[in-house]
Amino acid sequence: MPGHPASRSTDDASGDGEVWARAAWSVVAEPGDATAGAVVAALGAPAALAWALWAVTTTPDHALARLRRLVARGGADGAELPDDEPGAATGEPGAGSGPWPPSTVRVLARALPRWAPRLADLDPRPALDDLAGRGGTLLVPGRPGWPARLDDLGPAAPLCLWARGDPDLAALTERSVAVVGARAATAYGERVAGDLGAGLAERGVTVVSGGAFGVDVAAHRGALAVGGRTVALLAGGIDRPSPAGNLAVLERLVDDGGALVAESPPGTPPSRARFLQRNRVIAALAGATVVVEAAWRSGALSTAARAAELLRPLGAVPGPVTSMVSVGCHRLLRDAGAVCVTDAAEAAELLAGAEPAPAPAQDDARGAAAGHGTPQAVGRGAHRPDSPAARVLDALLRRRALAAEEVARRAGLAEHEVVATLGLLELAGDVRRTEGTWLPTA
Repeated sequence: MPGHPASRSTDDASGDGEVWARAAWSVVAEPGDATAGAVVAALGAPAALAWALWAVTTTPDHALARLRRLVARGGADGAELPDDEPGAATGEPGAGSGPWPPSTVRVLARALPRWAPRLADLDPRPALDDLAGRGGTLLVPGRPGWPARLDDLGPAAPLCLWARGDPDLAALTERSVAVVGARAATAYGERVAGDLGAGLAERGVTVVSGGAFGVDVAAHRGALAVGGRTVALLAGGIDRPSPAGNLAVLERLVDDGGALVAESPPGTPPSRARFLQRNRVIAALAGATVVVEAAWRSGALSTAARAAELLRPLGAVPGPVTSMVSVGCHRLLRDAGAVCVTDAAEAAELLAGAEPAPAPAQDDARGAAAGHGTPQAVGRGAHRPDSPAARVLDALLRRRALAAEEVARRAGLAEHEVVATLGLLELAGDVRRTEGTWLPTA
């Protein structure tokens, strides 16, 4: 799309088309958009952006056919996209062969309309200018400062990170523990979180958290109190630190050698969905995760679930059995294999057993673009975190069998997709059927 601001992927001040294009993609795609991630992985960010600018002007079938051809040719000519491709609209053999199954058309049919409004007037320059004005850095995969652990998220990994503070996030988080928990923490929870933050920092461990009220900010404060370094992951842009009541702490952690990090560009407000996606980055970035106070449905449990899926060590702090904000921690200790953590020494011990999760296979990345995958191993951690299999397993209850309709509602998936996924999971031994209802086997 010549003349479009975002199509000038090599005309930015630095001349770095990859950085420019990834900044543009972070404006277009919401955090955790695995379809965008798969396309970028297949073509490279500049060629993928050029393809997307063209693809929203045509049909999903046509767009997919062109994408397949670009992938087959290595994506090298992605900056020049023709207006037509023989056989693309008809699905003839020349257009239909490629690395993804036909169901990918449906995925693109959903993705292109959600990208189109932002592609229409896309220009990443204001966000990049804002970042530069704050002395920040745009971190991109494969470049200095990028934490390789994030790549364990596969196609759902961040396309880039907008950061203030220490630009070498990889070194900063090489030895790190995420300390997360309830916003409405008790005095007990805040004290434990602060002690963990301080004790970990004294051991040279970076404390990672989300900057929220309660457990998060207590952990940040604990690390800062002893001269340690800490990283806060935001659910909006770096110009929208949330909550405003913690602004002084967030500014101090930048000044004291830590980092303030966002997946979304400046100008993006926090939202519930972005908070949940932010949690996956916290889990992937840190070498281990410790939950300090969490109610039954606490957002901290989503961070814990992500950590477990990524095979990261997981710990939980026990609390009074009468405390509703410790129910989630006790649930992790009882049902999720979390390690009991009572002090910073025990939290640091989690890092001794930390091993990187296996890199996702190329077929897994393509499967994310298609929105489905065939389970090949037993257990929640064996499935890609954003896959229907993982979502179905997360929706099932250990102590009460659920009908497929209820699983679909809890997982946010179509019932026919849940039925098919349950069948595959049953073959893999991950679930069992009980009189028309379903239970997990592990």
